Amino acid sequence: MKLSILVLITALAVGLSIGLVNFHFQQSWYFMLVSFGISFATSFILFYYLLEKYIYSKIKLIYKLIHNLKLGKDLKDALGEYVSSDPINDVEHEVKEWAGAKKNEIELLKKQEQFRREFLSNVSHEFKTPLFAIQGYIETLKDCLIDDPETAVRFLQKAENNVERLSYLINDLDSISKLETGEIPINYEKFDIVLLTKEVMESMEDKAKKRGIRLFFKDKYMHPAFVRADREKIRQVLINLISNSMKYSKENGSTSLKIFELHDQFLIEVTDDGIGIDEKHLPRLFERFYRIDSHRSREVGGTGLGLAIVKHILEAHEQIISVRSTLQIGTTFAFTLQKGG
Repeated sequence: MKLSILVLITALAVGLSIGLVNFHFQQSWYFMLVSFGISFATSFILFYYLLEKYIYSKIKLIYKLIHNLKLGKDLKDALGEYVSSDPINDVEHEVKEWAGAKKNEIELLKKQEQFRREFLSNVSHEFKTPLFAIQGYIETLKDCLIDDPETAVRFLQKAENNVERLSYLINDLDSISKLETGEIPINYEKFDIVLLTKEVMESMEDKAKKRGIRLFFKDKYMHPAFVRADREKIRQVLINLISNSMKYSKENGSTSLKIFELHDQFLIEVTDDGIGIDEKHLPRLFERFYRIDSHRSREVGGTGLGLAIVKHILEAHEQIISVRSTLQIGTTFAFTLQKGG
């Protein structure tokens, strides 16, 4: 409500009250109207002056500060700009809006803090496991290097495997960091995603056979499907998704790839008939080091960063990836790529 309207209503109430009291004692309409007019005018001038000087001007100043500081302006600029015609209502609106934004910001910061703690804990655990293993193998080697060469060789091999795991961890973390900061450029080119998919599946056939898993490429389109993307990074996406599906497939299970043509994109799906994923895990599936089953994940290997890398690569392409899953039935990862024209 504007100041003039607020003061007018207040002055009318005061003037009418004094006029009615005067009419009660004088029983004269003339004296009632005179007292009403005088008290109304006096009240209006007095209230307007007092409210404007001691209350309204300060509310307007507060509103200007809130409004302009919300826009990111410094204090000096904020003091000299924007005046509202109805600061009382506007300041209430601005404060509520600002409070809501700050509440969301605080909740986001709490989530980020929780994520930071979990991330540091996971990084520490992932690095400690191979480091402690290497330390144990080296200590054992000291005792059996001369007396038992065969055991020494076996432990050297185990130590080497753990060094490789550390190397993979460091490389994957470095890749994610560079993707986030944009240090790794996206080299766009036009290529056939059907051909690339076949190449990736052929390269992973031996690995799949060792685990008793069949790979299928359900190519609905016999002709090439050209996309515009970074070929090698999309190769990494396909490798990571297929590897992930094989880790959680059932014995003698299968992994299939499908390509669907959309309006201006192609949709690529990687589907397995494995153990599936509980719905509560799906929102966090692409977080770094997030594991659904930590024991099984470490048994089958991997750094726990594969899906996070996939997400970052596709986001760098301004594309999306989604996942749907049903327990004991299977999981499908789906991502889009821009058509190559």
